Amino acid sequence: MKYAICNETFQGWDWAETCAAVAEHGYDGIEIAPFTLAEDVRALSSHARKALHDTAKRCGLKVVGLHWLLVSPKGMSLTTHDESVRTQTSDYLVGLVDFCADLGGKILVLGSPGQRRIPSGDKIQNVEARFLDALAPAIKRSEMHEISLCLEPLPAPEADFILTLDQARTLVKRVDKPCVKTIFDVKSASSEGASLQSLISEFAPIIAHVHANDANRRGPGFGDTDFVPIISALKNIDYKGYVSVEVFDYTPDPVTISRESLAYLKQCENGGANFESST
Repeated sequence: MKYAICNETFQGWDWAETCAAVAEHGYDGIEIAPFTLAEDVRALSSHARKALHDTAKRCGLKVVGLHWLLVSPKGMSLTTHDESVRTQTSDYLVGLVDFCADLGGKILVLGSPGQRRIPSGDKIQNVEARFLDALAPAIKRSEMHEISLCLEPLPAPEADFILTLDQARTLVKRVDKPCVKTIFDVKSASSEGASLQSLISEFAPIIAHVHANDANRRGPGFGDTDFVPIISALKNIDYKGYVSVEVFDYTPDPVTISRESLAYLKQCENGGANFESST
């Protein structure tokens, strides 16, 4: 397995410090939340982009891709009735695809539940149509850069649109482009009511990325979610992508989260053993 971690785990750290720590802890890659680097990544020059790429490379890290895509700039939406806002959001997604390509990344994870809300009283078919129309330019650019644009299912109440892997698959099929996929997020998938192994098996053809987190929103090994069958299921489908640690609870600290999450995942990859977190 190839392992990465999301850079926002290291809140308040600069890029070079983050890359050095991630490499020291044994990860293969790093995943970026764009808002941690700039309010609008289009403002980052080619020189700045090269510096970000080169810093990760010097540490032996691959920039896996981007997630939390639409946190900033403020006010974006892919589903609003306001066509001008949808156009601005669509344009920014294209900019994110280019940014990802400049850093050498191959994955864009489109979660952003607040920017894909269903307007009050709207019909789902209208929402889907506006959503897919807004995505079309970014899909075209993703094809050009050979980047996978992943529609991320997020459960209620966090989201109200694209809640399950099955709903993501429906939209992936409608787009019918090889670059449009989905992501297996352990925390989110834990809310679906089916075994995680069966979900991995069922949706294997469209899973292009994996987020590793406990159902309690902490890192792998910091809760009750057993990753031994999850890693085994990923091996069974011959998953070639990254397993990227993403947490929403940043306690106790980034170093402990980073170090122990990876130690636990590697132990699970080897069949599991008695693992005790230091927290």
